[in-house]
Amino acid sequence: MNTTENYEVKDITLAKQGKMNIELAESNMGALLKIKKKFELEKPLQGIRIGMALHVTKETAVLVKTLIAGGADVAITGCNPLSTQDDVAAALAEEGVKVWGYKGETNEDYYRYITSIINFKPHITIDDGCDLVSEIHKNHTSLIPELIGGCEETTTGIIRLKSMVRDNALKYPVVAVNDNKTKHLLDNVYGTAQSTMDGIIRATNILFAGKSVVVLGYGSCGKGFAHSARGHGANVIVTEVANFPALQARMDGFRVMKMEDACKEGDIFLTVTGNKHVIRTEHMKEMKNGAIVANSGHFDIEIDIKGLKEIASSERRIRPFMDEYVLNGKKIFICGEGRLINLAAAEGHPSEVMSTSFCGQALACEYLVKNRGQLKPEVIFLPEEMDDHIAGLQLEAMGIVIDELTEEQKKYLTSWEEGT
Repeated sequence: MNTTENYEVKDITLAKQGKMNIELAESNMGALLKIKKKFELEKPLQGIRIGMALHVTKETAVLVKTLIAGGADVAITGCNPLSTQDDVAAALAEEGVKVWGYKGETNEDYYRYITSIINFKPHITIDDGCDLVSEIHKNHTSLIPELIGGCEETTTGIIRLKSMVRDNALKYPVVAVNDNKTKHLLDNVYGTAQSTMDGIIRATNILFAGKSVVVLGYGSCGKGFAHSARGHGANVIVTEVANFPALQARMDGFRVMKMEDACKEGDIFLTVTGNKHVIRTEHMKEMKNGAIVANSGHFDIEIDIKGLKEIASSERRIRPFMDEYVLNGKKIFICGEGRLINLAAAEGHPSEVMSTSFCGQALACEYLVKNRGQLKPEVIFLPEEMDDHIAGLQLEAMGIVIDELTEEQKKYLTSWEEGT
């Protein structure tokens, strides 16, 4: 481990490779680079300290550089013990960014690094899963008066923030970047589908064709993965607790059933709910010999790993991100310790899709600064026109030109008088 006052990374000599990976990411993040260019000229974040708890990946590094271009002082740590890319962390450290994190963090180090971000005394927090916001509210409330606001990247974090609002516990405004269309309808659907498939295959080298794949949760992430698994030749089963997504899954052509039935049929299981213990020991006891279980929800509690450890007769690691548990004579395989498989075993979402998500983060920071002191301590949503602007930047980056309304069409859409 290499440590100074401003960073703690696994191996600083990995910086050269990290810089090349960041360069590769930049080449596929044209929309975000347009915002970076704008920030370089306008400096909307001048004098602002931004504390980040995000996956430390090559794409996140491009966001860090964008915020710095806007005048911000940035400090970053990971938001999941297995998601940091050590070469990227080293590259950021070598370039003078305050960064704490390594792949495979202990729980103690994970929260020690979050405390390092808090000690940085940020004006804005950027979170993925709400651990940074939660830690501030529970143990560092003295920081709250100086906080302008925060940004939240993922569904799990939004769920926690809404719970805080219901309990009157949230004390500063947080932008729900996850709820941008350019986030949950692109990143969650397409990014999660591809990176999760990548992660499971890297961990197991399993063939999806001909397998029964059980997808627990049919939100944006579940939709993307279910369609991807079907595209790979799998028979897909969906489990849900809400009526509409269950209906939508059936209308999309998937089988829908309760987990108590699906657990007996599945060869591969994926949790994407944002909830706790959606795969429990009673389910694992009923699974087939050789069943593969993975998670792409933010936290590792979607699968009851602790309960499995208590009832398994043996446990061993047979591949870097694949653990074998023997249960009543059957083998159950857990991928990536039950953590985010797309970042534990793979590299997370492709750069193109993270470009739109991180456009949202960058513009959300600018929005918070422009509206400093005017926003209530609640979950904030970015204006629709800002989301549309991000989509336009991505279309431009892809070389796509769309039609424009004629004056007659504009008039028709703003009038109520013309009908049949």
